[in-house]
Amino acid sequence: MSRIGEVLLSSRPLSWVNTAFPFAAGYLLTTREIDLTFVLGTIYFLVPYNLAMYGINDVFDYESDLRNPRKGGVEGAVLSKRLHRPILIAAAATNIPFLVYLVIVGSPLSWLVLAISVFAVIAYSAPRLRFKERPFVDSLTSSTHFVSPAVYALVLAGAVFTPQLWALLVGYFLWGVASHAFGAVQDIVADREGGIASIATVIGGRMTVRFSFAAYVLAGILMLFTAWPGPIAGLLALPYAVSVLPFWSITDADAERANAGWRRFLYLNFITGCVVTLLLIWYWVLTPGYYTLIP
Repeated sequence: MSRIGEVLLSSRPLSWVNTAFPFAAGYLLTTREIDLTFVLGTIYFLVPYNLAMYGINDVFDYESDLRNPRKGGVEGAVLSKRLHRPILIAAAATNIPFLVYLVIVGSPLSWLVLAISVFAVIAYSAPRLRFKERPFVDSLTSSTHFVSPAVYALVLAGAVFTPQLWALLVGYFLWGVASHAFGAVQDIVADREGGIASIATVIGGRMTVRFSFAAYVLAGILMLFTAWPGPIAGLLALPYAVSVLPFWSITDADAERANAGWRRFLYLNFITGCVVTLLLIWYWVLTPGYYTLIP
């Protein structure tokens, strides 16, 4: 594989949409405009943001990834050491120009949200900070990676934060916490061998699965308090909750078995994304506003 191809693989192309979509949806539904900020912001959260998030992770998790049998594909690249420096350079080179633009067009509050978002990306894997090795903080930080682009878009676009919107964002955040926690279960053995702590290595696979289940259910309940047709999205939490049930009593010794549930989670994301898109279109039609296309 070419060096560029390996760098792109490190950014997890399968997950690009998970950060670009929340920004694009939040900005577009607030401004009802497709402008330069919408385009550049969406591009930023599509590729450069993910390159920084996953590239930094691949560089500083190299030793533990070598011991992890699921690494080396769509679930995470195992980069040769010769690529570590180019990855970090590429992450900085692609992120900085977009961040400069977003700061110029933003406000102090949007700067704060963007700073939290970027800090969470770096702090999760970077040496000394290593939030990924701080149990419970790891899941909170991971969820921030995906929810903060939406919050940033809303603040940048000047959205009014109603109770219904807060219910949506908190529900989304809990979904992210649940997803990260469940994903950590499959890595219990590899993480312990590599000396890495996580929510799953500390409380064990069984309790982590049950924590994940509860968070998914609570996320679905919170969606019931969002503006219509948001409550319908509450049903989307059920497949995730049901998906983790087969691992309700999993032991740490066979925690790698949870990978089957994680792979199912990846497929569920595409189905959920499709339904959420249809619900957002429905919301667009129901709410007053206007649409302009700015060349």
